Amino acid sequence: FPMYFFADDLKFFRRSGRSRQRKDLENLADLLRQTDGKGRELAMSQAAYRQASLEEAEAETAWRQQRNRFLDAQAGYLAREQLLAEAKELAALCRSYGVPFVINDDVEAALACGADGVHVGQEDMAVSEARAILGPGKIIGATCKTVEQALIAQQQGADYLGSGAMFLSTAKPDAQLISFDTLREICGAVTIPVVAIGGISQSNAGQLRGCGIAGVAVVSAIFAQPDIEAAARKLYQTVTQIL
Repeated sequence: FPMYFFADDLKFFRRSGRSRQRKDLENLADLLRQTDGKGRELAMSQAAYRQASLEEAEAETAWRQQRNRFLDAQAGYLAREQLLAEAKELAALCRSYGVPFVINDDVEAALACGADGVHVGQEDMAVSEARAILGPGKIIGATCKTVEQALIAQQQGADYLGSGAMFLSTAKPDAQLISFDTLREICGAVTIPVVAIGGISQSNAGQLRGCGIAGVAVVSAIFAQPDIEAAARKLYQTVTQIL
């Protein structure tokens, strides 16, 4: 990581350069206290000392700001490296089972780890841009809450749509709900698969019957359960019956 060496330089500069400067200023202060000269010379020396102290304080503040920027960048870099490492492991795991691996939001990560595709939201990269980066062979999904959004995503090359939230969600408690009628309209307006998302569980999945969806997307319905595999099998059976 190139900035690491820069950080070492900063620390060295602070240890040697700034410490020496502070010592010089302390020596100047001792000299001023011992001076019995009167009037202007002493006043000017005191003013110079105050100015030097102010300049040092400003330099110290600038150094701290630079250090904080480095630490933030380093943390972001390490987090990114960890994310990519985990993504590559998951991609390999999914590939070994013949299961497509799609990354949420992050087109660059999907490209870097060899994922099968990416899912983008309305506030993320446009479907057309994601398609241009990933190429024709990758899966691209898009979140859509209206028929207009669904038609645009399909026209731009989306392979499937995620529509919701259908119910209150613990994963995204501030997600905006859409009605069952809206979900039906979206499913009827496009020719690509539509997956219902948002707060779907074993207990409420049956309410989606007749909406025209091709599947459901869940998080806590599986991963918040004590037996993840059993929960997945049971939900799969329920969803299969309503499709």
